[in-house]
Amino acid sequence: MQGHLLQSEHMIEANQPILSVQNLSFSFEKDKSILKNLSFTIEKGSFTLITGPNGSGKSLLLRCLKGLLQPTTGTIHLFDEDLTHKAKQRMQAIGLVFQDAETQIVGQTVEKDIRFGMENISLSDQEQEVRLQEVLTLLDLHKMRDQRPRTLSGGEKRRLAIAGVLVMNPKLLVLDEPFANLDYRSVVSVLSTLLRLQQEGHTIILVSHEVEKTLAHADHVLLLDDGLLVQSGTATDVYPHLKGHGIYLPSSLAIKDLSWLKP
Repeated sequence: MQGHLLQSEHMIEANQPILSVQNLSFSFEKDKSILKNLSFTIEKGSFTLITGPNGSGKSLLLRCLKGLLQPTTGTIHLFDEDLTHKAKQRMQAIGLVFQDAETQIVGQTVEKDIRFGMENISLSDQEQEVRLQEVLTLLDLHKMRDQRPRTLSGGEKRRLAIAGVLVMNPKLLVLDEPFANLDYRSVVSVLSTLLRLQQEGHTIILVSHEVEKTLAHADHVLLLDDGLLVQSGTATDVYPHLKGHGIYLPSSLAIKDLSWLKP
């Protein structure tokens, strides 16, 4: 956000780790791990793409980070603070936008929906208005302020879900398959929004198997398969390994040239 919602972040230098995950595993049943010994760091202000085939554990990882699930083993540090066993603090610090944006939309108008979370934590009317104006401007929702959410397009609903998360001032913005079921115009709108948020200083983690939409913009790529972190690095580093792990790529592309991914 411009200014106000980023004031608490100004003391954190870019390229400094904001999130550190070490040896994280998760299982629903004993001796049947779904996530297996994952370790990685996320730098402040970065755009991280987590990809992998269906069933690789991407969404489960997000839920462990957020605090909706508790890792079986391993640690989660945010700004060097160990929050592994502090799910409530992870819930507050990490904003998660679910794949089905409509599940996060509860207000009868765009404005009421954005205000919902702020009212639940009893922010003052003045603070609510400042944050509301910032997200309406940043996400280009001003003209829709009084609209009913059900009248919005898929891309507009996704932006509204992002707005509802963003006004809670999370340290990390995490999105699970944000392009699912969107047409091309809505995909461009949502992707442009995410890139603009990154330019404003936000740290973004995005889960998607649609790498052709995001790979060129990612500072960091994590490739999961069968609960394992099989590759980690830049887009150029990870790109040659995607097809071998079941990730669709458009045909006749130059491996060393990712310019074809730019919008």
